Amino acid sequence: MTGAGRVHVAVIGAARATDRECEAAERVGRGLAEAGAVVVCGGLGGVMEAACRGAKAVGGTTVGILPGTSRFDANDYVDVAIPTGIGEARNALVVGAADAVVAVGGEFGTLSEIALALKAGTPVIGWETWELARAGDAVTGVEVVGGPEDAARMALERAARRRR
Repeated sequence: MTGAGRVHVAVIGAARATDRECEAAERVGRGLAEAGAVVVCGGLGGVMEAACRGAKAVGGTTVGILPGTSRFDANDYVDVAIPTGIGEARNALVVGAADAVVAVGGEFGTLSEIALALKAGTPVIGWETWELARAGDAVTGVEVVGGPEDAARMALERAARRRR
């Protein structure tokens, strides 16, 4: 199947991630790539780099949608670097390119991507990420999983359902 026809899953999280988050993101990227999915991310370091590293370790394809104007800012594991020059607004492009999203940890940029994905009806799978509430009441939307392999598996399942 060509790149456009393959499942695309965005892996989102902090550029300044913990070692634990990076290890989890690498496992997510590996699991997605082993299943033939294209890994989409913001193209920089931390969770994004770890997910791409995991995907590349098993021959996967990675896409980095960058905030700046130079494709050379992408981490070393990005196959296709797309410079946007639109800063954090590129978060809308990251989730817009995906059939499902996996959030690993994260900071405020991750929170914005979660919100954009949910608003668009894109499934969001979360591992140790933001919990959402409105006026103290939990908001459903992010499907919480216990481990990185579960996150990859569930994202692939949700993406396949969405594409039908």
